[in-house]
Amino acid sequence: MNAATILIVDDEPPIRRLLRTSLASQGFQIREAADGHSALAEIERSCPDLVILDLGLPDIDGSDVIRLLRGSGNAVPILVLSSRSDEKGKVEALDLGADDYVTKPFGTAELFARIRAALRHRLQQQGEPPVFRSGDLEVDLVRRTVRVRGEEVKLTPKEYDILRMLVAHAGKVLTHRMLMSEVWHGETDVQYLRIYIRQLRQKIESDPERPQHILTETGIGYRLRME
Repeated sequence: MNAATILIVDDEPPIRRLLRTSLASQGFQIREAADGHSALAEIERSCPDLVILDLGLPDIDGSDVIRLLRGSGNAVPILVLSSRSDEKGKVEALDLGADDYVTKPFGTAELFARIRAALRHRLQQQGEPPVFRSGDLEVDLVRRTVRVRGEEVKLTPKEYDILRMLVAHAGKVLTHRMLMSEVWHGETDVQYLRIYIRQLRQKIESDPERPQHILTETGIGYRLRME
């Protein structure tokens, strides 16, 4: 994993310098772009393993970069850089196909963890393992069984559909809209989703009030932790 190539897309030289220094110290190969068009050209040229993308670019919006990449079938993992107050921009970027986001200002430890999760998710997608394991949680996607600490847990069809969606994108943030669209085909509201998430946590979490598997991304959606 440490040999992966990461493209940094940000128009602020200090941010690029910080990212370049931090990521290079972890053994990553680094490419850089200061705007959206340069980023698209670099992605086509060098095929990076992951893209760290600022949304506020000087030529085209970062969301447009995601839209163009996903529209062309490019599945490169995209980690969005966003300001703390730009929740709407985060949700839009994730709905368009970004894998995750980091908030400015960011800590390098969290950034490294998000990068590792995004790269693992890419490998998981390529391998499509039939059994997902993380901590004491085990989900068999073929037999449609769920076990916690070795004991089988009975889920309702909707609870299983939600968990299966989270497993398929483990480590990735799924917005409320994405989950509702997939599980209910958009015909429900966020409060209904929250009720099912609460029920699911009651069944798979050791302490539902302090979940270790299904993590809340406040105002955005949920993420299944992948160990």
